[in-house]
Amino acid sequence: MFYEPLGGGRFAATPATAGPWSPDLQHGGPVSGLMGRAFERHEPVPGTRVARVTIEILSPVPVATLDVTVRVVRPGRRVAYLEGEISHEGRPVVRAGAWRIMGAPSHLEPVVHAPAPPPRPEVTPPFEQWQDLHVHGYLAAMEWRPVRGSFGEPGPGAAWARSRIPLVAGESDTPLVRALTLADSASGVGSQLDFGKWLIINTDLTVALHRDPVGEWLCMDASLDASPGGSALCGASLADSSGEFGRVLQTLLVDERPLA
Repeated sequence: MFYEPLGGGRFAATPATAGPWSPDLQHGGPVSGLMGRAFERHEPVPGTRVARVTIEILSPVPVATLDVTVRVVRPGRRVAYLEGEISHEGRPVVRAGAWRIMGAPSHLEPVVHAPAPPPRPEVTPPFEQWQDLHVHGYLAAMEWRPVRGSFGEPGPGAAWARSRIPLVAGESDTPLVRALTLADSASGVGSQLDFGKWLIINTDLTVALHRDPVGEWLCMDASLDASPGGSALCGASLADSSGEFGRVLQTLLVDERPLA
């Protein structure tokens, strides 16, 4: 599991949450999933669903004990807005917002513009070639099936993925949690920048879903734009075997990696 529940909104992060830059700092995927889980469980209203989540990463999140809180800012039967926070030792490290929206009528005719996702390959690539990155945390906890241009190859890229472990011990991941746990990997799947040369860190993550995903395997198709004197922007689509169900957007800091 990524987290061990301690009760009272407190969770102990396991080594599986560690991101590629350090074994002591968490990847944004599990953090986002934990926040989404809290939004879904807070004063739920029958017939509604979390349709959009925005994560603001205030500082690196340590692989340690975290406290999660949520409150309803704008209550409503059809539309509600929630705010959440993750803190470590009393210091906020993540703030987030979510729109909870009533589900559309069942007789609504679907409107889908995106093509069907590419087939899922049968081989998971090794990560050993990434000598400068920590690959034994989140990257190893997810099962990856790259389709094109990802994991060492220039993007844009696409990959199928699923979690090998649950977000929280003793629980089954919900569709929202599965989507959020994967979504923060967009800049890794779609980047055209060399991770060995460039430090690429997102300051935020927005995930908007027009429907809930179905099944464990999800496909992400991502691309990244970057400009000298500016920053980077990564966008991605999310799909399952039935087609696209949502979008991802990240704003990223780009800087030269410090010499070892």
